[in-house]
Formats: sequence, structure tokens, C-alpha cells
Amino acid sequence: MELPVFFAGDMVTGTTAYTMDEPTSKYCVTVLRKTKGDKILLADGRGGKYTAEITDDHRKKCVSAILETEQIPAPVPRLKIGIAFTKNASRMEWFLEKATEIGMAEIIPLITKRTEKENLKMERLESILVSAMLQSRQWHLPKLPVPQPFESLMAAEGQRFIAHCLPGEKQSVLKAVRPGENALLLIGPEGDFTAEEVELALQYGYHPVTLGSTRLRTETAGLVGCTLMAAVNNG
Repeated sequence: MELPVFFAGDMVTGTTAYTMDEPTSKYCVTVLRKTKGDKILLADGRGGKYTAEITDDHRKKCVSAILETEQIPAPVPRLKIGIAFTKNASRMEWFLEKATEIGMAEIIPLITKRTEKENLKMERLESILVSAMLQSRQWHLPKLPVPQPFESLMAAEGQRFIAHCLPGEKQSVLKAVRPGENALLLIGPEGDFTAEEVELALQYGYHPVTLGSTRLRTETAGLVGCTLMAAVNNG
């Protein structure tokens, strides 16, 4: 039986014991009914995987002794997506969960000409990423920077792609992405990128790509883009 995994984002390297915060302790002890002597796994979100044994099953400050430490390498290549958030918070939260499960290394909220929501509840969004990381049993938490202006990503490193609905020649993501190389895909807001934004991206070496023959909602386009990039690298 697999050991349950709990988030330990404040884990200090070299520590011999770890005390969970109150919500995590309550979930561990009250919900999962873990008691003294039970073994668990802790993840710091930076590749640290800790095998531990509960020494104090207090439901507000559960303590465990670190038995074994392993550093899990970050997945390569690093796949990133920049996406303009919509006003519908639940749809974008759903996207964040799925993008994390798929294995995105970074999810960048984009500020474009038509972005509908720029002020995000970052603490809540981070908690969604943590839950998705633990559920999918990964050891690296995706980066989630504060919303970034579209122009600030023009000189991004690695392969660069922009998905848009404007006329012009485009390649399928499956054919455009080169496996084994870092990649960034930009997804626009409801209403798409402006012609000026697309032109600017092309000037900076972004490759225009298509996600299929139908017009997709922002969060659906993001999910398809993440899936296709991952498929190229996992096939």
C-alpha cells in the first residue's frame, strides 16, 4: 500500500523531525486516522522526498521523525504555459489543477490587451497546485509567478509558441514542438490575442501553432496545449 504524501513546503534541509501545520495535522490524524508509529511521506515541492514516522499524533501539530531523504530530479524538459486568466475563477482553478497533474513546470498568468482578470488570489491558487502535486504524486511544485505582461515574455528561453485564431499559417503543436527541449506556449484570453500582440510575438521568434479545428475556451485551449506538449515528450 502506498504511503500518503503530505506537503512540507517549509522543510529545512538536514532536519531530523518535522511538525505539520494545523490543517495538515488535522487531515493526517483525524481524516486519514494516522497514529504514532505510522510511516508517511513528506514533499517539500522542490524535489525533496522524505520518508518519516509519526512520533506525536497531535491533531493540531503532528510531529514525525525523518527516516530517509531522497532528492528527486526535476523533470526535463521544462514545459511552461502562459495563459490569460478569465473572470470565471472556477474554470481557471480547474485548469491549474490539470496543468499540474500533467506536469507543467511553470504556469504564467498573462496580462494581455484583453485579459479579463489581473488580480488573482495567489494563496488560493498555490494551494490548488499543492493539492494537485500531491494527488498526482509529483515532487516538484510548478512555479506560479504573479501575472506577467505579455511583452515581458518575448525574450523567453527555449522553444516559443503562440496559439491564436487569427488567419495565417500554423503548425500543429504535435509537429512544431521538438522533444527534449524546454518549451513555452502562450494561450490568449477570451477574444484571443490582438493582431499587434501576435505580430510582436512572431517578431521575437514565436512559432504560431494550432490546437485543432474547433474554437476552444481559454482553459480548454490551455489543457489541450499542456497535453500535446507533454505527449510529444512522453511518447
